[in-house]
Amino acid sequence: MFELKPIDEETREEAVNLIIENWGSHIIVTKGKIHSARDLPGFIVNVNGKIGGLITCHIENGECEIVCLESTFQNQGFGTNLIDKVVETARGHNCKRVWLITTNDNTHAIRFYQKRGFNIAGIHINAIQESRKIKPQIPLYGFDNIPILHEIEFEKIL
Repeated sequence: MFELKPIDEETREEAVNLIIENWGSHIIVTKGKIHSARDLPGFIVNVNGKIGGLITCHIENGECEIVCLESTFQNQGFGTNLIDKVVETARGHNCKRVWLITTNDNTHAIRFYQKRGFNIAGIHINAIQESRKIKPQIPLYGFDNIPILHEIEFEKIL
């Protein structure tokens, strides 16, 4: 059993630490925009008092960006439930779309988002070179030793 709830003052530090542990920093860069996990709203999956997954988002100009999705337990439905909650939140804010960026090496995420109704909206060739100027912690190689070079933008039209 798990509980899905908003990130709040009680869970913020643990959520940020999980992002730092898995993303190398509390800073996340998407399409040249800098986000701080310390400031973003979002949701966590609480499993026996521990964070089993989290999602952060940024709503602006009628669009909702999923900035970070992290699940510490795979294939438990946490990621899907977190995405559904953000889509519900975006609808509540009258957003026209929910979108996100992943990198070209993250084939697991590419499959995951497509299976949940997201479509490729753009491929930003060599965008990671610019992102590394802002966030040098981005590794040169990612999953399966694939060079991390490009941003892939996914969207779900609401």
